[in-house]
Amino acid sequence: MKNNREEKRADLRNRLIAAAERQIAEKGLAGLKARDITAEAGCALGALYNAVEDLDMLVLHVNSRTLTRLGKTLLSAAEPADTADDTMQALAAAYVGFACENRRLWIALFEHRLPEGREIPDWHKRDHAVLIEVIIPPLRQLRPDLDKTALTLRARTTFAAVHGVVQLALQGKFVGVPLDHLRDEVAALVLSMTRGAQVART
Repeated sequence: MKNNREEKRADLRNRLIAAAERQIAEKGLAGLKARDITAEAGCALGALYNAVEDLDMLVLHVNSRTLTRLGKTLLSAAEPADTADDTMQALAAAYVGFACENRRLWIALFEHRLPEGREIPDWHKRDHAVLIEVIIPPLRQLRPDLDKTALTLRARTTFAAVHGVVQLALQGKFVGVPLDHLRDEVAALVLSMTRGAQVART
């Protein structure tokens, strides 16, 4: 059982993560300030470093929350559809929708970097797995000829293609797709990839 001290530390950590999540959602990663977070969480500045090590680690916890929510969204979208093509389209649409509706948190998830020399904790790496794992079942239907290693690699490539289009659009890059065309263009991209998979299989 947790003792009272551990419970208080866990409660403080949760309050700090929730406060940081709200700050990022409102201001973005660049607007995140330790003093604002601790003020909202109702604790002293030094308490942050006792509860979560530092601000970078706090961001990782926020990003893990975002990944959990995104994972649930994708798993729900991946519920059995008529065809693998439909599932891939549903996954892509859900990904675009989540990114647009949680723009600053989504950007923080992929833009945050730890200082040079620091390794991303294994628990945070594992939280990313769902982004690839959810693509594998419909992709396996499209490409039953691929072995496990090739299938995982192709799932990573598929994710990267969709993610890249979404990222450029949400960052407002001049080469990016206008936001009002993003859903349609991602759908067209996925259609091209699924058709290509079917041709490659024959």
